[in-house]
Amino acid sequence: MTEPPSASRLPIDDVLPDLLAALARRGMAVLEAPPGAGKTTRVPLALLHSGLVAGRILMLEPRRLAARAAAERMAETLGQAVGATVGYRMRGETRVSGATRIEVVTEGILTRMIHTDAALPGVGALIFDEFHERSLNADLGLALALDIRAALRPDLLLLPMSATLDAAPVAALMGDAPRISSPGRAFAVETRWLPRPLPRDARFEAAMADLILQAVAETEGGVLAFLPGEGEIRRTGAILDRRLPADCVIRPLFGALDGAGQRLALAPAAAGLRKIVLATAIAETSLTIPDVRVVIDGGRARRSRFDPSSGMSRLVTERVTRAEAQQRQGRAGRVAPGVCYRLWARAEDGALAAFPLPQIAAADLASLALDLAIWGSADLAFLTPPPAAAMAEAQALLVMLGALDDAGRITPHGRALADLPLHPRLGHMLITGGGPMAADLAALMAERDPLHGAAPDLGLRLLALRDPRGFAARHSHSIDHAAIDRIRAESRRISPSAGPDRELSPGGLAALAYPDRIGLRRKGDVPRWLLSGGKGAAMDAGLPLSQTRMIVVTDLDGETREPRIRQAAALPEEEFDQILGAGCAWTRSCTWDSRAGRVAAREQRRFAALVLEDRPWPDAPPEARARAALQGLAETGLPWTPAALRLRARIHLARGDLAPAKGAAFPDTSDAALMASAADWLLPWLADVRTKADLAALDLAEPLRNLVGAEGMRQLDRLVPGHFETPLGRRIAIDYDSAFPSIEVRLQEMFGVARHPLIGPKSVPLRITLLSPGGKPVQVTSDLPRFWANSYQDVRRDMRGRYPRHPWPDDPTQAEPTARAKPRGT
Repeated sequence: MTEPPSASRLPIDDVLPDLLAALARRGMAVLEAPPGAGKTTRVPLALLHSGLVAGRILMLEPRRLAARAAAERMAETLGQAVGATVGYRMRGETRVSGATRIEVVTEGILTRMIHTDAALPGVGALIFDEFHERSLNADLGLALALDIRAALRPDLLLLPMSATLDAAPVAALMGDAPRISSPGRAFAVETRWLPRPLPRDARFEAAMADLILQAVAETEGGVLAFLPGEGEIRRTGAILDRRLPADCVIRPLFGALDGAGQRLALAPAAAGLRKIVLATAIAETSLTIPDVRVVIDGGRARRSRFDPSSGMSRLVTERVTRAEAQQRQGRAGRVAPGVCYRLWARAEDGALAAFPLPQIAAADLASLALDLAIWGSADLAFLTPPPAAAMAEAQALLVMLGALDDAGRITPHGRALADLPLHPRLGHMLITGGGPMAADLAALMAERDPLHGAAPDLGLRLLALRDPRGFAARHSHSIDHAAIDRIRAESRRISPSAGPDRELSPGGLAALAYPDRIGLRRKGDVPRWLLSGGKGAAMDAGLPLSQTRMIVVTDLDGETREPRIRQAAALPEEEFDQILGAGCAWTRSCTWDSRAGRVAAREQRRFAALVLEDRPWPDAPPEARARAALQGLAETGLPWTPAALRLRARIHLARGDLAPAKGAAFPDTSDAALMASAADWLLPWLADVRTKADLAALDLAEPLRNLVGAEGMRQLDRLVPGHFETPLGRRIAIDYDSAFPSIEVRLQEMFGVARHPLIGPKSVPLRITLLSPGGKPVQVTSDLPRFWANSYQDVRRDMRGRYPRHPWPDDPTQAEPTARAKPRGT
């Protein structure tokens, strides 16, 4: 076994024998080593010289800068140029040769290699560096690698390496793989917090600049300041430029910085100068920045977040987690005792989350869904399974783009999309739209906005892209020239050699990428659109696109209620028909229009949530109209007439106290139960209903009788009669709303009734309100014979004088019932 070249000893060297032994024994292991232990550069070289690996060693890095720096450092250790024994491979840049044994690759490279040949011929080991960052590609890469090792390559060595992650779940996922830990080496770091929280209205860049100046005045050695993004770095640097001592030099460090600038930030400061590195989270791990003894942590990090309900993915700035703050703090103790300044008060530490969310839990999963479809199964061993809602959203998008068929299987078009280093949306636009403009748009939409704060029109960005100087001369917008250069370079790289023989506008091309974000302007003066995905979006009035009927929205500000449009393009309707017309369909619907209070029968040409054409549907079938009226009834409630209320009360009693046995087979007539089953019993009576007034006039008595049925009504009449027949043969409706069944009847009409009327099989006494000839109540009784025998005589004395033409016999039980007065003169 050949030993690696000697170098200054690092903490990781003490555990390398145990690590190599574990890999020789099990073929898998998990390495835990804090930042600065040396794992990124020492482990691949040790594995190379161990003789355990016959093929190439692939080490996955989550960031391009870290991949390039790691390869350069290992090549320097070997005394070679990058591209010999050690090389790197990333999107748009490759430095490898036939002699390369260690390839440092960015994570998406591995997935494309697996798509080409799942057996990974020529590859002997996979190292997942900085696995604690839990990037989406790292999670997918490990899941695929475990499947490959189990089915195709039992000889493939697998090694996730982590700085802060609890390795136990990863080891368990890998079948209880051995865990190797390196304690690392760090000097003591003093932490200094703000005396009180920053005011809410404090400007972040100004506060960071003040804290950096304080740190420079109070300490010695190199300074590393963590900021969330390039914009904050440039703004903070501009403030510091005017205020730093003359011996201080500012060095920015972020992912989009050119290679020369990145190397300058990583190199030691020139003699007599003090280096101030303004960096994003890229400097938390992997990278070694010499001489840093002071860390200033702004407490913020920028992450990609995806909303499955809107289909929007955006970068958001969030508070750092405790794990990230600890990593940043550790950067101050690499070479000597250091100091860490934090831009928050100590009392705020408790509000920080422990760890960042895994990217798979919050990212856009379209590319993951495409990779899994190519693999042929989503049943992989993920450390964190992808959320079901986000996964379903991603698969629906891929079906819309033609990358998956309706059964979720990969299509030839989907395979072509997977071969492109682009989001599936942008890849679809590039393949189906073709031409230089499609490449420009794909590169533009994949990059940050080069005209931040300008009007939303994508056409402005294309003008700036093609002629930055001329655009700057004609417009007052500030141009991000570094972003323009990156976009132009990316456009040249991805521009197809040939494409469809057609020319589309920017809006037409964007519609290919964003068929779920076609916007149709709502009525009114305020510029608001309904998007085909079902969400709304708005724009400030007076902008060039504010009156456009159809647009394509490519970027929103992320507001949940009604987001503002940040980038969009006008969509000519003839191009919409050409591109997406096949996805339109005529639909017919009968619904209840709550505002108009009537049934609305319409024929509509629709694209997803958009109604492109709308006209009346005059011959809508009665059942469809009835179902629409049913919707209106759910809003207005059931229209109860007195007769229907009495019938409902009878049915309710037949189910309860007046039934011969509890629970008799009568329907539940509560409003809730009747509404729940209205489609079963009420629909035939709604066919002619058109308006709210028609609903109010609806008599529910007949539908209820039909619901009970003929036999049920016979039982109901026996159990709970609906009427009482007087001795004169007149039928009086019985009221069941009160505690007792009741009727009102004129006293003279009950002459001759010697037994009190009883109701139903249980012989419930009927409560009778006896009325005077003038219709006024004179007595309420549930025992008519007792009334005749006692109270009647008092009533007779009182009433006889008032109504002399009506009979008042001494013995009412022997008198003939009557409803008439005596003739005059008798």
